[in-house]
Amino acid sequence: MSFTRQSALNDRHRKLGSDLSSGWNDMPIPQNYSADPYDETETVRNRAGLFDVSALKIVNVSGPEAQAFLNHLLTSDISKAKPGDSHISNIVNANGGLIDDVLVYVDSPDHYRVSHGGGAFEEAAAAAKGNFKVTVARDDDVHILSLQGPLALETLARHTPMKLSELGYFHHGKTTLFGKPVSIGRGGYSGERGYEVFCSAADAPYLWDAILEAGKDAGVQPVSWSCLDIVRVEGGLLFFPFDMTHAETTPWEVRADWTVDLSKPDFVGKKALVDKKGKERSFIAGIEVAHSKAIEPGTKISANGKPAGVVTSSTFSRHLMKSLAMAQLKPEFTALGTELTLHDGQDYQGLVVKMPFYDPLRLRTHPASERT
Repeated sequence: MSFTRQSALNDRHRKLGSDLSSGWNDMPIPQNYSADPYDETETVRNRAGLFDVSALKIVNVSGPEAQAFLNHLLTSDISKAKPGDSHISNIVNANGGLIDDVLVYVDSPDHYRVSHGGGAFEEAAAAAKGNFKVTVARDDDVHILSLQGPLALETLARHTPMKLSELGYFHHGKTTLFGKPVSIGRGGYSGERGYEVFCSAADAPYLWDAILEAGKDAGVQPVSWSCLDIVRVEGGLLFFPFDMTHAETTPWEVRADWTVDLSKPDFVGKKALVDKKGKERSFIAGIEVAHSKAIEPGTKISANGKPAGVVTSSTFSRHLMKSLAMAQLKPEFTALGTELTLHDGQDYQGLVVKMPFYDPLRLRTHPASERT
């Protein structure tokens, strides 16, 4: 495959055993290293693992009407976020269908950084920006090193002047790390306490090596995207567009009501979302499957012989010793304890359970001591 974007860490990934044949967002990614992804998962759950997630797209949105521009596109109200906040939101089309999920880093009232994956944020932004005094520019230089796990804090804290222990969940700030200028955000995609380090391409190899050296004695290791997929399914974290199975999946159907602020005067798709609320065709739900392997995404699901839904993401969790699946299920089959049949070559029995599968109270990312 040919890629238009490249990570400055490619040589590190090759030395770790990746052939870089897989890609996402026009960048090769280390889907696998020589290590077993289940062993990598054990590293993330008990120590800390370092991911290269530079394949995410970062877009700078700035100007006197940057806030109004984002409020026009986003389902949430960005005006309620303060500088230093990181703001999760969604973007829908005029029919209320999800076209992207984003994480907005609020640097100031007129400057934002938007992180997004494989969705259409940039296409929507290009169509709308002519109506606002705003500049929208992709930053392909930025690299993102994500250290996830219970030892992430102590691994980084000694090497930055930022009071990292005081940085709240989904907050960020500019600082230095190992003497290099960075922005550090608390968050991630693992179900663990973690930090994302935003740096330049030129500094990425030095920081990658420095983080691993700092955590070497504690067992901190680089981890692959296959590991990332395991931990994000265990944590019940959705992946756009794979967990949105309808052509016009609404935020209501992925239980993302909390990202929609209908009190805003208007935004793209607001009327459609108002009309479709309460008319959901399906809801995302968690299923434990009586199987020793992962069920294939796309697998059909039935209940009492009736079509019930489809698997969207899955993994076998060696950490939990369970086969797990996320699925879009018809509303009448989403009650906890509902018995299901999954048709993956042969029939397997499943049970609707609470998500996230791992750490259901999210105490790893939201410690009780930080809750008000």
